[in-house]
Amino acid sequence: MNNITLISTVHEEIGKCNSDQLCEIIEKIGPEVIFLEAPENSYSEYDKMRYTSFGVLHKKLELSAIQKYSIKTSFDYVPVLDKGLSDSFEKKYDIVCEKKELQNLIDNFNSLAAEHGFKFLNSTESIKLHEEMRMLESRILNESEIDKMANEYIDAYENSMLRNIYSYCKTNKFNKAIFMCGVAHRISIIKKIEEYKAQEEIDLSWTIFGE
Repeated sequence: MNNITLISTVHEEIGKCNSDQLCEIIEKIGPEVIFLEAPENSYSEYDKMRYTSFGVLHKKLELSAIQKYSIKTSFDYVPVLDKGLSDSFEKKYDIVCEKKELQNLIDNFNSLAAEHGFKFLNSTESIKLHEEMRMLESRILNESEIDKMANEYIDAYENSMLRNIYSYCKTNKFNKAIFMCGVAHRISIIKKIEEYKAQEEIDLSWTIFGE
């Protein structure tokens, strides 16, 4: 059976949330396939050459961890994003991040991530803090059209990643895989996984890292 472990991440190194720690987690799981919240062009042949020839690590945390993992084993790298973030999403965060109350929550979250690393990112505490931030964002935007459009886009964004994972699994067999996705999507992706289990014909075994 295809077994996939969901690992929540951040995209830039911060304290204990670094590529060494993430690579250690990946090595313990030993995946043959790595699904990543990233577009097709995220890791070019030039990026690969710079690492294999000169040891230059990618600036994206997850990709630098993958590069380190590649030293010891081979695997399939599968970026699962169809496209990047929408203008409505960017506009939403331009507005809400001006608010001091939200910035305080973000700073607190980042401080905990730096101190406790991926153990915190993949915890119920992390989920609760993100829910608190989402509720504050909605209050700030007062259910505006920008908020609605951004939320609809994120829903489609997350669904496309899961569709691409399931599409890959229909034609490829493996024992162990991981899906690394930004921590902001954690609770929503977990809910969607349960929905996909009921809807999809292919039987995937999901493990939520940290639970």
